[in-house]
Amino acid sequence: MLHLDVKVKLPFLWGKAVFRKSEWPQINLIVGPNGSGKTLLAQEISSTFSAAGYKVHFLQPGTKNHQKAVEVLRKDERIRGKVETVLSGMFRKTIQFVDDIDGTFIPVVTNRAWNVEYDLNSVECHGLKEIIILLVNLYNNSNDAIFFDEPELHLHPQFQQFFMNELRKVAARHRKRLFFLISHSPYFIDLRTSEDLLGVIACHTNSEPTHIESLSESDDDLFRRFLPRFNTYHKQFFFSDNQIFVEGYTDQQMFTNLLPFIEDEYSSAGTGIIDVGGKDELGVFCKVCSLLGTNGRIITDLDSLFSGKLRDVFCKDERVEQWLSKQQDRQLSFYETIFSPKELNHTITLEKLIFRLERYLTSIGKEILSKDEQSPKKLSLYIEKLEALRTKHVNVESVDTFKTVLLQGILLYTPELEKYLSKANAQTLPIIKNLYSFILAAAEAARVYILPRGCIEHYYVRNDILFMPVPGKDRLFHAELEHITTASTKVVRRDYSELITILEKALQRL
Repeated sequence: MLHLDVKVKLPFLWGKAVFRKSEWPQINLIVGPNGSGKTLLAQEISSTFSAAGYKVHFLQPGTKNHQKAVEVLRKDERIRGKVETVLSGMFRKTIQFVDDIDGTFIPVVTNRAWNVEYDLNSVECHGLKEIIILLVNLYNNSNDAIFFDEPELHLHPQFQQFFMNELRKVAARHRKRLFFLISHSPYFIDLRTSEDLLGVIACHTNSEPTHIESLSESDDDLFRRFLPRFNTYHKQFFFSDNQIFVEGYTDQQMFTNLLPFIEDEYSSAGTGIIDVGGKDELGVFCKVCSLLGTNGRIITDLDSLFSGKLRDVFCKDERVEQWLSKQQDRQLSFYETIFSPKELNHTITLEKLIFRLERYLTSIGKEILSKDEQSPKKLSLYIEKLEALRTKHVNVESVDTFKTVLLQGILLYTPELEKYLSKANAQTLPIIKNLYSFILAAAEAARVYILPRGCIEHYYVRNDILFMPVPGKDRLFHAELEHITTASTKVVRRDYSELITILEKALQRL
């Protein structure tokens, strides 16, 4: 890790904000949406390195680069031999650089399948020419730091991955050289260790770039376990401040298909709905976005409130803590109904609020499961679900699905439960509903939007789904998707108004 203080001001992009960074790993990635100032930032960084005595080369896209690369190949036999060997293996073609009859140095390609020779300059594709330029500059060790601006241009994704692998090999052999890639391509987001995150600089629209200064031991352990599952599709969020993460593919497809139906159609520009494969994975993305300063948004199921990494992350988010601090005086009378005077002497955190909600739910759950009397007909399915969960789990009160079903039933059947429960528990029902609404609002401060009804299936209109867990999700989803794609705009907006409202909240640029 190299230490060099860099300070960049670009008032026309960031106002009075200043970008600062002091620690530089060997490989650095400058990423972000169009118009966020990536190249300008990189130029300022390169100027600082040059002023500090480093020999810097800034490689930008352009036709002149090819001729310059050819000149290097003419003069440097080592680089020429390396490039010839690499390219011949990549393309199953023999590629050599020779002097033409007019004295110019040209790359000659032999297609081994047909034993045909041709001049690379006049025949071959842009991609092959681009990879030659990149490799020549990569293998040229005369520079202390090299900036590759948009190295993905004209390159197939496989060649992008190949170049990144070559860059890593060169970096391992030359520990004092630094590499910077200014890119829009997820194939260059090659994060193999948690330390690689320290080399990512995220540029944003209308605000200064951000980066991760350091990682705590727990964060390091979290990312080390997660990164092997971090695929190219997931990496989209590095290139936009407007990405939305969801748990599974049905959520991703539902929200993606509902995007065209939001009120302000242009507010979704640059938005991607990314499914990550589970609520713990949502927690990792929430943590990365928080550390990196990328304004990621999460839409998640209700059970995320009761367990998992996501809950741990958003409960500790600074934005949530600030939001709760502002609510302290306004909510004091409500806090006095759910906390003791001793508890009120300490800071009220979101975690404490959720624990209190769980305590109320556990009390109601125990009473319902202990009753021998006949339940009202309207509550029969609800109680049946709770009984099934008790049969399945030994310590059912600690199961997140059990707490979720309890809460779902309270939201659906408050009048019936007020008559069915003891007076003490019945009196907590309005408190539970108020507390639940308050917790959802607090989570939204961290851009985490919890589906109030439970999960995406509870918003389906082709089938009536009341409680979690939901069987046959795939079949239900396809029926719903057919409805969205065939119904009129008016019908879709009416049938999925709640989901569209959640989407619009998530899309707001705060």
